[in-house]
Amino acid sequence: MKIRGLMMDPVTNAPIVVLKDVQGQAILPIWVGVFEANAIAFEIEKVQTPRPMTHDLLKNVLLGLDVHVHKIVVNDLKDDTFYALICVERDGQMMTIDSRPSDALALALRVDCPIFVDEEVLKNSKVASAITERSTNEQLRNYLEGLSDDDLGRYKM
Repeated sequence: MKIRGLMMDPVTNAPIVVLKDVQGQAILPIWVGVFEANAIAFEIEKVQTPRPMTHDLLKNVLLGLDVHVHKIVVNDLKDDTFYALICVERDGQMMTIDSRPSDALALALRVDCPIFVDEEVLKNSKVASAITERSTNEQLRNYLEGLSDDDLGRYKM
């Protein structure tokens, strides 16, 4: 998947990261915190900060320890909370690190690694499920698929 963009939830005014399947039509919105949304937006917009931000620091630590980030996986959804894994390799040993999806996505942008979402997560996501239904949720599907680059453009606080 790719990060399609950031937007604000019109109801709760909370930031949403919108993931879109690069080969299909799957769309997964993930509500995130304001600070995490800023970290993602900074990297999307290539904003340079005078000092390393938290996710830049994490990238620097991993690189300094010769750890390669292979991918991140949004691997679970429990009680409307998404979970993610950061899959890394060091000296030939593969490891997974538990993470919030927002942090994993911010890191993935910085290290340019692939982003995956488990099929079960897509199936169990209420919004993703609503998008795939053809009956009363066709408007929601059309809304999300019809978002322009301006809608998903610059994240504003």
